[in-house]
Amino acid sequence: MASVRKDLSGMKFGRLTVLSEAPPTPLKSGRKLYNWNCKCSCGNECVKSSRNLLCGDTKSCGCLHSDNVTKQNKENAKHGDSKTRLYKIWAGMKNRCYCESHREYQNYGGRGIEVCDEWMEYISFKNWAKRNGYIDSKECTLDRKNNNLNYTPDNCRWATPMTQGNNRRSNRKLELNGSKHTIAEWSRKTGIRPDTILYRINHGWSIEMALTTPTRKWGTYFERTT
Repeated sequence: MASVRKDLSGMKFGRLTVLSEAPPTPLKSGRKLYNWNCKCSCGNECVKSSRNLLCGDTKSCGCLHSDNVTKQNKENAKHGDSKTRLYKIWAGMKNRCYCESHREYQNYGGRGIEVCDEWMEYISFKNWAKRNGYIDSKECTLDRKNNNLNYTPDNCRWATPMTQGNNRRSNRKLELNGSKHTIAEWSRKTGIRPDTILYRINHGWSIEMALTTPTRKWGTYFERTT
């Protein structure tokens, strides 16, 4: 979901003051994620998206997190949760969004997904988890209701693996000639790779063309570059 293009110049969001518009980030759907050059009250300059600024998910260059590092370390030592499953879920959430070496970064931080400032502190995340149905079981996973939005209390829930799987972008359903199936199911029926079908749909192909046009013999990569 692309940000709404609204002139944010001179506006303030927490510690951030918007200076000017920055180059947009192209999305797979063909739309754009609008970005802004910002200056933080700590003196650092950074680039943030309209979506994250307007939603209130981003309020600093990251210094709010840095300011709380010592506090968090003390809290971690006090709560003794560093080896618990909930703590690992919290750490994994942050790593997917901010650690470029993480194997899932391209699907999270690489798409502009961030963690709200409130959840940069483990205790805040833990309190929300306990109030919202977290069960210390492998069947309970953290799921974003809208996969194009950030990790925030309003956009997250605890779900079973089946619920979370049904929410994935790859499970998008397409209907052709009265039959409705997920992209994965159409792939098995047509022999066309799921990523090829999704790419075609996102680039304006009709569902019929996307599901019936044979792939070129030199593969998906060629289609992606044309």
